[in-house]
Amino acid sequence: MSSLEQILTAQRRLAGVALCTPLLHSPLLDGLAGRRILVKAESLQLTGAFKFRGAWSALTGMDERARRNGVLAYSSGNHGQAVALAARMHGIPAVIVMPAHAPAPKIDGARALGAEVVLYDHATESREEIGVRLGRERGLALVRPYDDPLVIAGQGTVGLEIAEQARRAGVASADVLVPCGGGGLAAGVSLALADRAPGLRPRPCEPEAFDDTRRSLAQGRRVANGGSQHSICDAIVTPIPGELTFPILRDHCGPGLVASDRACLQAMAVAFQRLRLVLEPGGAVALAAALSRPECIPGDTVIVVASGGNVDARLFCEAVHGLR
Repeated sequence: MSSLEQILTAQRRLAGVALCTPLLHSPLLDGLAGRRILVKAESLQLTGAFKFRGAWSALTGMDERARRNGVLAYSSGNHGQAVALAARMHGIPAVIVMPAHAPAPKIDGARALGAEVVLYDHATESREEIGVRLGRERGLALVRPYDDPLVIAGQGTVGLEIAEQARRAGVASADVLVPCGGGGLAAGVSLALADRAPGLRPRPCEPEAFDDTRRSLAQGRRVANGGSQHSICDAIVTPIPGELTFPILRDHCGPGLVASDRACLQAMAVAFQRLRLVLEPGGAVALAAALSRPECIPGDTVIVVASGGNVDARLFCEAVHGLR
């Protein structure tokens, strides 16, 4: 299980490598939302998403012998790109197993960073089986996307930065809305805020069709998503909350929030128009929840994590121009 000590260790390892992303504010966005909104722009992080923090934490915390032959990751895109960059910086190979329908910028991004990308058919093949085979054949070390204490610790550095930036902004009490798939980011942020800014309450945000974390929190146990839904929020579509992440979320988070795909597209447009941020749908889900579910959020200030910006150009243009 991750701890504050592990998050602080990850922060030291990330110093001078990862970016300290800004906490942005726009009076125009405040006017639209009817309250003060502060946006933690993790879409400006290396590889365009918060995932680099966890990947770097995992590789630097891994035994050197374990990573000598290279690393392996399963990913819809952002985790894969992050592991690819971290591996390149360590001078070791990376193999990324990605669904064939993943957004082209994410597939191209992983390849451009030097990774070998292995595509699979999500409907007929198992990424786990492919990964096990490749790992055994090549001696690759697996870097999990969220259920790994070192990964959770790396993502927790986002929470440390939010705590300090909120303090400087004079914010002692607010809901902190965090995009949530498997829960690595939300869990890490929750642990950091519980110690450094207890007045800031983390709340996981998900697409309507994949709200396993919201329902799990409500029921007090891990419950899965169904198999027939679809969402454009590919970066945060997961079957069930993580085994390691869910207990942290249960102990430290407020109720979960959801946003529709349409609300995510609208939030992408708002982020670009008001903050000049490029967000992908999953990266915009927390802002979408803040704008579309105001009745579910108390207080005059809300902090939103914009977790990623690796979006297909066509979809981004449709969002900004309101064509969907």
